Amino acid sequence: MEAVELRRVGEVVWEIDRAHRPDMRVPVRVVADEILLEPIRRDRSLAQLVNVATLPGITRFAMGMPDMHEGYGFPVGGVAATLLPDGVVSPGGIGFDVNCGVRLLSTGLRRADIGSVEPLVHELSRSIPVGYGRHGRLVLEAREIDQVLDRGAEYVVRDRGLGLAEDLDRIESRGSLREASSARVSDRAKQRGHDQLGTLGGGNHFLEVQVVDTVHDAAAAAALGLREGELTVLVHTGSRGLGHQVCTDFVRRMDAALARHGIALIDRQLACAPLSSPEGREYFQAMCAAANFAWANRQVLTHRVREAAARVLGSGVRVRVVYDVAHNIAKMETLGGQAVCVHRKGATRAFGPSSPDVPASFRSVGQPVFVPGSMGTASFVMVGLDSSSDVSFGSACHGAGRALSRTAAKHRVVGHALRRELEAAGIVVRCPSNEELAEEAPLAYKDVERVVDVVARAGIAKKVARLRPLGVLKG
Repeated sequence: MEAVELRRVGEVVWEIDRAHRPDMRVPVRVVADEILLEPIRRDRSLAQLVNVATLPGITRFAMGMPDMHEGYGFPVGGVAATLLPDGVVSPGGIGFDVNCGVRLLSTGLRRADIGSVEPLVHELSRSIPVGYGRHGRLVLEAREIDQVLDRGAEYVVRDRGLGLAEDLDRIESRGSLREASSARVSDRAKQRGHDQLGTLGGGNHFLEVQVVDTVHDAAAAAALGLREGELTVLVHTGSRGLGHQVCTDFVRRMDAALARHGIALIDRQLACAPLSSPEGREYFQAMCAAANFAWANRQVLTHRVREAAARVLGSGVRVRVVYDVAHNIAKMETLGGQAVCVHRKGATRAFGPSSPDVPASFRSVGQPVFVPGSMGTASFVMVGLDSSSDVSFGSACHGAGRALSRTAAKHRVVGHALRRELEAAGIVVRCPSNEELAEEAPLAYKDVERVVDVVARAGIAKKVARLRPLGVLKG
């Protein structure tokens, strides 16, 4: 893809014409500046996005976010919309960690008033299992896991008492997709998830204690209930082994059905099926169930954060959900009067104030968008703009995006040295493995400040606040 012609069609928007390859059904577009284009050109993400542009039913363009990098079939940071009813749905366009997402919590406390955050980070590390294969305190029986899959966060709040009713108003889709069906989730997937609610997982999942160090938009920050100097907690995790198994199950099933649906693919990792087919409908129902599991997981984690904060900071602390956004998900939406299925892999919704899908409390400013950085770098709160609908299917990036693979990062970073560097910078680190710490080093990621600026320049979302890390919990 080094020689491909990327034509500038906006200040920070580039296009590969559909004439680039005869099987392309739509053009490819990428949101980036010249510097962010460099790592995108180095891996296979552009080639993967061109492949996405060949999928049956795809409309308008295949979209790449500024944090885009190579993934399974679809690039991470890829967005695609397919026309209903017969456009395809592709598990690779959602990802293995279904509804990996980000939840921001505010404590109402000023950083200056609490002293060291180390006791809080330590208590969180005692309360929240981290790492691959770890299980939590909540073990579900078969009927209970079906309730989680069918009802999501609403079940753990209303039936298990793990949260507040007001939390649901601050979660995308109120933490529950009505299309979910636990009957479409395999027994193997349920077994993998039955003891994983309230766990963080490994890889790039994290829990970070932060402080609001800069407010860029005072009115939007007030609408979100954020103030400069406030202590916050950012949680990034998803559907754990259950979601991974759902994706695995349906990639295999769709791959076996390609010929029957008359679909030829240049990359079998793009295995897909028409949404009107049994495979398409049943995957979508299973994917929605896995998304509900992820929202329930982040809800249980919210409860654990509240418990830890009360023990360390006092029973009067009120930990509030600012918002919870999903990435690695597909949603049925309407674009330009057309019913579509929007795949967002490593991308989040960024709906503007006029969208009826934005919660009432945010109608004056737009949907919250969270862009985590990496350990040692800032994260950002943004809000979506109405112009995002035309620019990017109402979508924004989901983070800084990897610049180095995990293997490359481990070759360049010594984990115990990185731990000392972070602690010398005042960041409390709790990670049981120096090797996994090295995989997530700041140099493995793109410049989050640049990524966020590009998103703003493209008219997708605007900056509200900058969050500086104080402590991090990783698997």
